[in-house]
Amino acid sequence: MVPLVTPMDRPGRPSASAADALLGALATAGARGLMLFGSNGEGPLLPTAQLGDFAAGVAKRWRELTEGGPVLVNVTAPGTAEALARAEAVLPAEPDALVLSPPIYFHHRHDEIVAHYVALACLGVPVVAYNAPRYSNPLTPALLDELTRLAHLVGIKDSSGDLALFGHAVAAARRRDDFGVSQGAEGQALDALRLGADGVVPGVANLAPGAAVELFRAHRDGRDGDAWRAQQLLDEVLALHTVRTGVPAVKAVLAERGLCPPHVAAPFTPCSDEERHALLDLLAPLDAHLIRA
Repeated sequence: MVPLVTPMDRPGRPSASAADALLGALATAGARGLMLFGSNGEGPLLPTAQLGDFAAGVAKRWRELTEGGPVLVNVTAPGTAEALARAEAVLPAEPDALVLSPPIYFHHRHDEIVAHYVALACLGVPVVAYNAPRYSNPLTPALLDELTRLAHLVGIKDSSGDLALFGHAVAAARRRDDFGVSQGAEGQALDALRLGADGVVPGVANLAPGAAVELFRAHRDGRDGDAWRAQQLLDEVLALHTVRTGVPAVKAVLAERGLCPPHVAAPFTPCSDEERHALLDLLAPLDAHLIRA
């Protein structure tokens, strides 16, 4: 599953039509799932009013390209009321699941975080808990145990980088036969699959979807050497963040390949010419493995 960057037709304004070339390239490379508005999608920087049209347009096009491939939509927010408002805004896209981190900004008690997830049960849409402790309250082992008991929760995406915690999430998930666990810490994708992950959601798949798909398939098919080589390739691509961290770097490379405008949501700024040239020089030896139109 690709945590999609959010193509924009001008700074801060998502555009489903601007995403068309990228969606086509990702589908051709073998990706079959999308997550919208995560950290790679600049979700928390986008106003609620701008989410609905983009989500609906991208979901429609993706399902056409992939014969119904799943689309998940992140609605993480500082508080429960805003998370519900963001969820309502994207319901016309008919998401296969809503993705929700614990509340961001304030520190909250265990019972408050559980109540935050319980509140989304009224929407009638499956929910995936998203553990990204760099940005929100962390999901602890005790919280993971309790959340897996909520009937409307169907999965966990863990981006903590803590493999012991990830192992706990897998064990908790196995108490149900309708609950999945995915890894979002892209440098640990293969480690997570070996621990029993059901899937991976690596941001680097925006740039190297073929390698991400190969990693998953090779592990599934027992081709351990091929899986390890695919992980190594993804790690090499991830070096772009030593030039410029985060979404602006990914969009700069995609823009150079004709797949996404370089626009970002404030307070992000696009890569400078110097950064762009450094990124392209760094990735030039990997060109054959990068996404192409």
